Amino acid sequence: MKELQDGDTVNEIFLLADKQLRANRNADLYLLATLRDRTGVISGLMWNVSEEAMQHLSAGDMVRVKGKVQLYQGGLQMIVNFIDHVPDSSWNAEDFEVQAQNNVGDLLDRLRELLGSINSEHLRVLGECFLNDEKLVNDLCSAPAGIKAHHAYHGGLIEHVVSMAEVANRLCDHYPTLNRDLLLLGVLMHDLGKVRELSWDPTLAYTDEGQLLGHMNIAIEILNEKLLLARAELGGAEIDEEDVLRLKHMILSHHGTLEFGSPRLPMTPEAIVLHYIDNIDAKLHEFTRAIEDDMNKDASWTPFNPRIDRKLFKGLRKKSE
Repeated sequence: MKELQDGDTVNEIFLLADKQLRANRNADLYLLATLRDRTGVISGLMWNVSEEAMQHLSAGDMVRVKGKVQLYQGGLQMIVNFIDHVPDSSWNAEDFEVQAQNNVGDLLDRLRELLGSINSEHLRVLGECFLNDEKLVNDLCSAPAGIKAHHAYHGGLIEHVVSMAEVANRLCDHYPTLNRDLLLLGVLMHDLGKVRELSWDPTLAYTDEGQLLGHMNIAIEILNEKLLLARAELGGAEIDEEDVLRLKHMILSHHGTLEFGSPRLPMTPEAIVLHYIDNIDAKLHEFTRAIEDDMNKDASWTPFNPRIDRKLFKGLRKKSE
């Protein structure tokens, strides 16, 4: 994908990551397809289609695409003249999986180290109840953190969590009034519901549970399950009620504002810090990947990105002599 250039003719297999039928000014339908392999993503447009002709295709399908690459408004897109299913025997799933940028095993080891440094015995045991759940940990290490924006690839969720935990650890040195134990657990749990909100085999999508409940409510369910386990591990002792309330509040408020999906605004120091760490890590990752994945290597700017409502400056490019 990254090797495609303006004018290239394409006859390749891609993952159909997204499929939309849209109408042009004359009310004629066209297909807008998001096509992906492990090296990148490109938009494909197929003109003058019908619902009947396209209804057999769905997001997540593997498709053979024939078309031509063209430069449009500073970015590459593909004009498609053929798209259809391919048999399972003609492709390898690993060729279409975007991999984590870091070693997932190392990330998990670092997460265990940070959570193991929690001072409160009760909260440390609670953290261990999460990390001792083999299926939960496997899903944490496999799941993306999103389907279109930041860390949208296998292993993206644990990258996001560990990156945030590193920032939280440093901030607590600078702001000693913060409760480090609660903040680290909040980082672990804030997006943990995504292991059930999202699916990733092979395409990234929302599950039925994810669409109906959302990852915040799912994370509260997981926390309640682990609180029962922690009580058993602690010989019947209860985790402090206020600590539990603060942890649940961090989960429910980490999107920061009501319009961005938080049922509650952040109302504790740890909650507002969690929100900003989450936002910084997500936005910086999205900026960095947009620059690194841009296929227009000779351009100083990326194409306009509607998600972030701007182009990004990549740096001045030297003119060839």
